[in-house]
Amino acid sequence: MPLRPPEFYKEQAIDLKLGTNVTAIDPKARQIALASGASVGFDKLLLATGAEPVRLDIPGADRPHVHVLRSLADSRSIIAGAKEARRAVVIGASFIGLEVAAALRAREIEVHVVAPEKRPLERVLGPEYGDFIRALHEEHGVIFHFEETAAAIDAGTVRLKGGTSLPADLVVVGIGVRPRLQLAESAGLKIDRGVVVNEYLETSVPGIFAAGDIARWPDPHTKDNLRIEHWVVAERQGQAAARNILGQRQRFADVPFFWSQHYDVPINYIGHAEKWDKLDIEGDIKGRDCLVRYRRGGKVLAVASIYRDADNLKEEVAMERAG
Repeated sequence: MPLRPPEFYKEQAIDLKLGTNVTAIDPKARQIALASGASVGFDKLLLATGAEPVRLDIPGADRPHVHVLRSLADSRSIIAGAKEARRAVVIGASFIGLEVAAALRAREIEVHVVAPEKRPLERVLGPEYGDFIRALHEEHGVIFHFEETAAAIDAGTVRLKGGTSLPADLVVVGIGVRPRLQLAESAGLKIDRGVVVNEYLETSVPGIFAAGDIARWPDPHTKDNLRIEHWVVAERQGQAAARNILGQRQRFADVPFFWSQHYDVPINYIGHAEKWDKLDIEGDIKGRDCLVRYRRGGKVLAVASIYRDADNLKEEVAMERAG
């Protein structure tokens, strides 16, 4: 369901406090403290504080032509900077970084990508996919600097630790995000690289729920405790948490999925495989017609495909039934 305008919620007697920061949660008193000094009581509470981009800790990282991409405002700032830019440096060969690189190349801006790994996205998709993605971006003119990191950013250059200086009118940093856990930690909720929740998305304190980028939940498919930073997961967890707050006791068991667009090539990914012991390639990755299964102990944990939408959906249904 799309977001409603504020007037709708007021008509439903919902007290919206937009532009207001929560400074503390008191689980015993069942109250939250606001930055204004006021407090609000609660019977049930949902924490959905999300994540924030990791910032570079190097000289020049705060210069005005250095951007991250997390919000609509960030996107608009990058677009505004791209109008005058001729050369850009993207720091990080993540999905965000590479999608930015593709968008900048579409604007005919020279793009250099700097990353510490040997190939892009190898940790998530494996070496075969990584080599294909590198070749795809190089076909479109992207210049990679692997096994490198940025040392400093000046007005018109990015200096690398290896000594190379790259000209840059625009810099975009895509090196990951960190979950916003401060409120949960200070409230005494159980933390394990995220807010620990049960299958109903309820935290270690009864009546307090968590969803989205901060939540680490027991996944029935992988049998692992997962924290995933996909917006579809956040959206569906929010829906499940709302139902559980209303007393419906609905287990969250949705199969995660995301997609990533690189020029005219979409990569669809379902499931989640932090580690795998076998990788099955059906079709041809270089030929842009493939379905890759990531297995552990014989079980398919995830599938990544290119132009195999119907097969991708069948795999998702199989995961749901097997979960």
